[in-house]
Amino acid sequence: MSYSDEIKKLKESDKKFVWHPFTQMKDWFEEDPIIITEGRDCFVKDAYGKWYLDGVSSIWVNIHGHRKKEIDDAIKTQLDKIAHSTLLGLGNIPSIELAEKLINLTDKSFAGLTPRLSKVFYSDNGSTAVEAALKMAFQYWIHKGVKGKQTFLSLKNAYHGDTIGAVSVGGIDIFHDMFSPLLFKAYKAPSPHCYRCELGKTSLECSFTCLKEMENILEKHSDEIAAVIIEPIVQAAGGMIVWPEGYLKDLRELCNRYNVLLIADEVATGFGRTGKMFACEHENIVPDIMCLSKGITNGYMPLAVTLATDEIFNAFLGEFKELKTFFHGHSYTGNPLACAAAIASIDLFDKEETLKNMRPKIALLEDRLKEIADLPIVGNVRNKGLIAGIELVKDKPSKEPFPWEKKMGWNVAYKAREGGVLIRPLGNVIVVMPPLSISIENLKRLMDVIKKAIIVVSSS
Repeated sequence: MSYSDEIKKLKESDKKFVWHPFTQMKDWFEEDPIIITEGRDCFVKDAYGKWYLDGVSSIWVNIHGHRKKEIDDAIKTQLDKIAHSTLLGLGNIPSIELAEKLINLTDKSFAGLTPRLSKVFYSDNGSTAVEAALKMAFQYWIHKGVKGKQTFLSLKNAYHGDTIGAVSVGGIDIFHDMFSPLLFKAYKAPSPHCYRCELGKTSLECSFTCLKEMENILEKHSDEIAAVIIEPIVQAAGGMIVWPEGYLKDLRELCNRYNVLLIADEVATGFGRTGKMFACEHENIVPDIMCLSKGITNGYMPLAVTLATDEIFNAFLGEFKELKTFFHGHSYTGNPLACAAAIASIDLFDKEETLKNMRPKIALLEDRLKEIADLPIVGNVRNKGLIAGIELVKDKPSKEPFPWEKKMGWNVAYKAREGGVLIRPLGNVIVVMPPLSISIENLKRLMDVIKKAIIVVSSS
């Protein structure tokens, strides 16, 4: 069998056996799928040998580039010892070392601020980190003897994962509405989406009216609400919605005032994406619970953590018979291979001065976004750090979106592929989220290809 025939067979087998996530399989059956075989630096190679610039970090997980030697070596070294050992009643060295490293990292990031994150609970992806956080917050109030705090407050346009608890606090209709019969009750506040304000305000007259709506909910229902859960600074899957300055800090104060916990879902924003190690640093606030995943292992292994304060952790301490145990866990909790990868990935931030070296890249990205903002079908551009969204519109003055069936975001993505760039849109929003290690030259290329793709699609 020739190599070409082998690839053809792989594509046939893919279509016959694999159900892809967030993919309309009827369309997939009609496509000529790209099959990735190799990665290096900020590029991935398909089965035919063509290299593509990874413009969305393999869905937001890659920080330092593919095939990073230090992480490769860490996994190989750990593999010579043990691949997996449960944390249910046992410990393992990488999980201990990583937990200490994470707490030291948050201590450095939030130095002098309260509360202090001090305990690490492991799981294996962003959704499970959020599930753990929700259950922690719920059970915390029960152990404190506070009755009735049995629900949550989140934002419209929020995305916190695809498990049922995470969906219950989500707010993206096309993802979540169909599952409504399965979900628990949760309150929803308007998203601070300045380009498409849900309350019809302009930036000049805003005065955080959306936050006032959140306060109204807290004022009426704080006795029912265990926690507010948010994606700080950037609501990613909701369309790369970048919050106005001051919103997060004021929200933290509201949580304190109304005696509810604050859960920060930093699955997408953590580990440098916004220009700081954690997005909460931008406004000098610390959540009571913080969820991390995606970039934690540089995309090498599934791993997530839910960090909590001593106040929350101590509420679960008691005699065995009191059943205060946190009855939650996963088979692969604290997987040694994943923890070894995460340790190596975190060490690279200091070794390569990742955050410092991002500054000129962020400046370049913002300059290129300003150019793209002038294109006729671009309604809005927004970014925080190396996270960016380019929103395409049918009519610029009225902000009228392109109808869903036009697939404008996907048309741009397909055109970008022809230029050797892989991106994946969120509806009409073009997502730009390259590895943090991307070179200035490759970032220029990424933005050039995206701009050209938008121009070509808009004129066709």
